[in-house]
Amino acid sequence: MSPYTWQKSSYCAQGEACVHVGTDRPGSIALTESGDPSGAILRTTPAALGALLRTLKEGGLRD
Repeated sequence: MSPYTWQKSSYCAQGEACVHVGTDRPGSIALTESGDPSGAILRTTPAALGALLRTLKEGGLRD
């Protein structure tokens, strides 16, 4: 059983192409694919995730 309490992203489309967000301790965020929530887990901090989301919203990662 996973130590995480997963929540599906609010930007999830229909089907299994979603990101789940969870936490198991203060100051740590975990991200995983909804199709395999017990598979690969990416861990980050709230500040780093916030910076990534702001960059993506601004279109900062385009080629």
